[in-house]
Amino acid sequence: MDAEIIVIDNKSQDDSCSMMKQRFPNVKLIENKENSGFPKGNNVGVAVAKGEYICILNPDTVVAEDTFTKALAFSKKQKNIGIVGVKLIDGTGNFLPESKRGIPTPFVAFTKITGLYKIFPKTFGKYYAQHLSENETGQVEILVGAFMFMKRDLYNEIGGFDENCFMYSDDIDLSYMALKKGKSNYYFHETSVIHYKGESTIKDGAYMKRFQEAMNFFYIKHFQVSFLFSIFMKIGIVFFSLVKMFQGKPKPKLCPEKYILVSENEVLRGKLENKWQTVVERQDITKSFAKNAKTEIIFDQNYINFKSIIQSFETNKNKGLTFKIIPESSDYVIGSNSSFDRGEVINI
Repeated sequence: MDAEIIVIDNKSQDDSCSMMKQRFPNVKLIENKENSGFPKGNNVGVAVAKGEYICILNPDTVVAEDTFTKALAFSKKQKNIGIVGVKLIDGTGNFLPESKRGIPTPFVAFTKITGLYKIFPKTFGKYYAQHLSENETGQVEILVGAFMFMKRDLYNEIGGFDENCFMYSDDIDLSYMALKKGKSNYYFHETSVIHYKGESTIKDGAYMKRFQEAMNFFYIKHFQVSFLFSIFMKIGIVFFSLVKMFQGKPKPKLCPEKYILVSENEVLRGKLENKWQTVVERQDITKSFAKNAKTEIIFDQNYINFKSIIQSFETNKNKGLTFKIIPESSDYVIGSNSSFDRGEVINI
């Protein structure tokens, strides 16, 4: 594929940049001197991009080898294309409903805040675009910033992400701006991407404050706000962000009682046994995994490609299993056991 990869680092406090230079010397790395937020970071990246199409992609994602070619082929077939999003799953293989959403108008936001969308999905299911199932492709209004595929000209015509919003409602705003330009946004289900999700932020008091600011930003920018509506939304935003904050509190990590390595590498199996001081079994990807809440599956990406790993996540979801990945030519294991956890990087 004739493409380029641009990585924006918003002043990481770890060794991310040195890792990038060592492992991926061909990637264009831009090191910002300050963390000025998700919108500005992406705008900096797109400003130097040369492709006809761009894909905004979170760093806490895992894509299949054919994800971009599929998204590109789909986009080229559509008339008046806006933004394309894909099927996002978490680190346990479960579908993330924010992969497709509706415009969070005051009433739609109310159905989300009160949970009416769960009780009456057919009547109040607009927030998560429930007119489409997770396995149906079709037009939607709002897509999530973890994966947004579009023409670079459209991004520039819109003006990119609004830098007045630090994070959280920037993707809603960009999607809405594409609609205002008369474009059609699509949810495309034929490729799945893992979004670890909890890695991008810790849900504490600072998170709640920024979430409230983001919601206020979107409503003030796009809707006529009356005094009563403003009061209602402030109450709703506080309630919703509190729920989010408590959802995000880390849960105690349960130690697996059994490990299964999907690999042909016997040396690697021995390394993992030394690391965890327990037996690690090896199993082929073609065999199904038994349901067991205390078993962890480790996929060796030197042996099996990302597309097969992602498919296995989906096939074996809701069995109580946990999943980790060893990326190619690396000496660490990555993964997350919950959408609300930050996940793990384990050196081996």
